[in-house]
Amino acid sequence: MTFDRKIKIAPSILSADFADFGREIQAIEAEGCDWVHVDVMDGHFVPNLTFGPPLLKAIRPHIKTVMDVHLMIAPVDPYIDAYAEAGADILTAHLEAGPHIHRTLQAIRGAGCKAGLALNPGTGLDAVAHLLDMIDLVCVMTVNPGFGGQKFIYSQIEKVRSLRSLIGDRPIHIEIDGGMTPETAPLMAAAGADVFVAGSGVFKGGSVNNAAVYGENIRAIRSAAEAAL
Repeated sequence: MTFDRKIKIAPSILSADFADFGREIQAIEAEGCDWVHVDVMDGHFVPNLTFGPPLLKAIRPHIKTVMDVHLMIAPVDPYIDAYAEAGADILTAHLEAGPHIHRTLQAIRGAGCKAGLALNPGTGLDAVAHLLDMIDLVCVMTVNPGFGGQKFIYSQIEKVRSLRSLIGDRPIHIEIDGGMTPETAPLMAAAGADVFVAGSGVFKGGSVNNAAVYGENIRAIRSAAEAAL
């Protein structure tokens, strides 16, 4: 992975057809997505249960772009190697998931993945300053984690603006996860974000047999974000 700040769209397969992940991934990539976002939930840290390492290993051959894995689990450390071996390019852990986030980020990089740090809506930036040399991405949650299709939390715009200033010229992506649409993406792009996770925002109205809708949704979010730069 080479770093740049071009706008990137990362559809979340949490909103895809679970019975047809291979073709869904092929469809979104053919329609222009940049990354494929995989939401891993444990039913403990967040109130939902999703994908284990075997599922990621099964879909990895279908992903030709970037497998962006968001670990909404606690604890994180015992599972890092399994998700890395399943093919994750980026592993993102939550600041709130354990007491030793620095160690967790070290372990992610040690497993050969890019290291991401996720922040829930109620979490501030105080601790982030001490971790900037350990991370490749900060994921700002603009909904409360656990379910797709939630409403965007507008208070996170100022957090992203402050985060962008804190990062400076470091090669760190700012990823936004939650409520991304052509209406909300430009607000975050203007604040400094460059990666936009969208589940229902990409998959709504389409299917593998009508994938042109996926492309329309991806282009709409991308063009709206780019217009705000």
